[in-house]
Amino acid sequence: MKTPKKRCLVIAEAGVNHNGSFLLAKKMIKVAVRAGADFIKFQTFDPNALVTSSVAKAGYQKINTRSTGNQQRMLAKLRLEDHHFVLLRNECRRQGVGFLSTAFDSVSLEFVESLKPEFHKISSGDIDNIPFLRQVARYGRPVILSTGMATMAEIRSALAVLLKEGLPKSKVILLQCHTEYPSQPFEINLKVMDTFRKKFGVQTGLSDHTLGIPVSLAAAARGAKVVEKHFTLNRSMKGPDHRASLRPSELAEMVRGIRDIEQALGDGLKRPSVREKRLKSHVRKFLVAARPIRTGERLGPANLVLKRAGGGIPASRWDAWLNKKAKRNYRRDEAIRA
Repeated sequence: MKTPKKRCLVIAEAGVNHNGSFLLAKKMIKVAVRAGADFIKFQTFDPNALVTSSVAKAGYQKINTRSTGNQQRMLAKLRLEDHHFVLLRNECRRQGVGFLSTAFDSVSLEFVESLKPEFHKISSGDIDNIPFLRQVARYGRPVILSTGMATMAEIRSALAVLLKEGLPKSKVILLQCHTEYPSQPFEINLKVMDTFRKKFGVQTGLSDHTLGIPVSLAAAARGAKVVEKHFTLNRSMKGPDHRASLRPSELAEMVRGIRDIEQALGDGLKRPSVREKRLKSHVRKFLVAARPIRTGERLGPANLVLKRAGGGIPASRWDAWLNKKAKRNYRRDEAIRA
């Protein structure tokens, strides 16, 4: 699949909401397929390569996991093995949904590349990771770059790294993102997608961490080419991202909403639809005799009104028909005919 043109790609973000269970991850594929998502995305990482043993959990991670401790131990419990990802990739192919996985370290990125994903997703935490950006760009695949926590200067620098390594702008999609789980709607700033398009000339989308689906639907209505949203099998499960994730039914509702919005956006050309054309004669108004009119009588406000009549002389011809002589007799409420 090439980078999107008209269709908004929906990425159902499984992330680590499988809680380290391959069986749960496999079940999540089925949920994503039933919802109609274009892709399901996981996360591939080595906890020891990603974070030092002394780094504490982020605030939202402490709240959502209902425990303290450090990130490394938490991530170790949420990790899938490489052979699991091979099986998940194969299962995605079998069920007809795209497979993606965000890599968080160089070795994991090399492994994800070996799975031949249609895109590489770069997380917000790596937007200033120059060696990592270079490695991604050299693979030549389309890149989805999330921009949470970033300034415009940092985004510009990251793009420069990707482009310098030979990746064309046409293969870059910038996602507006607010890195907090959950985020509040006032923090999202959807208009930044417009800024990205104008400033950088790239396609844009949203990685949505708010509760519910309204913000994702709004992003699609504003022209997002990608909408990424976390989902879970059960929001009451223990883990860092479940609380800010959609239930399966909500994911399906979001996809349906985005597809409806795509159809509703249309092509920008104003013209009557086929069904409107059939209604036109029943809804538009026509010249009608306000009282009996005799042959030769001049037509005008004294003997004409405008009503729905199912056909005849349209209201737009009112001026042209003033002072014309009636060619025959008309009964009251009869449509005038040419």
